[in-house]
Amino acid sequence: MKNIDGSDKKTIRAASLPSTFEKWRVATRPFSFPASTMSVIFGTTLAVTIGKASFNFVLFIAAFIGMVLLHAGSNLLNDVFDYKKGIDCRVNPVSGAVVRGWITPATALRAGLLFMAGGTVLGLFIVSRVGMPVFWIGAIGVTIGILYTWGPLPLKFNGMGDLAVFLNFGILGSLGAWTVQTGFLSWTPVLWAVPMSLLVVGILHANNWRDIDSDSSGGIRTMAGILGDTSSETYYRFLLLSPFACILLLVLFSWADGLRPRMPLSFLITLLVIPIAFKLIKKGKHRFSPENPQDFIALDGDTAKLNLLFGILCTLALGLNALIFA
Repeated sequence: MKNIDGSDKKTIRAASLPSTFEKWRVATRPFSFPASTMSVIFGTTLAVTIGKASFNFVLFIAAFIGMVLLHAGSNLLNDVFDYKKGIDCRVNPVSGAVVRGWITPATALRAGLLFMAGGTVLGLFIVSRVGMPVFWIGAIGVTIGILYTWGPLPLKFNGMGDLAVFLNFGILGSLGAWTVQTGFLSWTPVLWAVPMSLLVVGILHANNWRDIDSDSSGGIRTMAGILGDTSSETYYRFLLLSPFACILLLVLFSWADGLRPRMPLSFLITLLVIPIAFKLIKKGKHRFSPENPQDFIALDGDTAKLNLLFGILCTLALGLNALIFA
């Protein structure tokens, strides 16, 4: 059938459909990957500079790609279960391939499980080279990723999403990367990853804070929903400022009380981005009368950028310390 201008309707529809690459870019949300992969980069750098490990490039790449696959799989499974529960019914600018009708829930489920399986295979490869400590870290991470939106008591729907993200995208990522390079467990990558982990939770909370009404109506009990709007603002402020306080305390105790290993003074360069944290806190405070209509809507994305900058500075701090005291 032809339109008035002589064009074919089928041709127009075909032209409006996204490419395969665009469909899966939106479905997997690669913009979110730095939230998880930064911990792998940090943990690896920590192992080489502080743990004095010999850098194994192959194992680093396997750990990095494995984290990406697990994160992508988690994103897809999250979209599937949100859609099936009737929660995910709004099209966001950079996500929502299922709700857009670009891929079916069944296709997204299969792809999500495939990504999770791929990440698991890489994890088993690393285990074969490093040993069982990595296996237990990976097993815990995969289990948390699956149970985030699946099972009789999904973590996301029962106020445990923040803890899941804190562990998977921060603590376990850093500890796992450290163990991959050193071959042994340590409290150092756990303690030193706490500041970054808190900021990752800040990303999730900014999203959940914005979606309190829709999540509550859909039966989701996020931390934001439990706290309510006013307390969520206080919680967000804590999540953005406490990482800097943690850095100061770790540096202080390292040098004053003889905590070993010492956190290098170079970590104080993270304070360079604290003005950004205050700027984001201000956006949250003025959510009802924003300077820009997108300020509160895009608060999670802006928090992700802060997390990336903070993680880069933490990794740079390790590099600077290694160069100075090489």
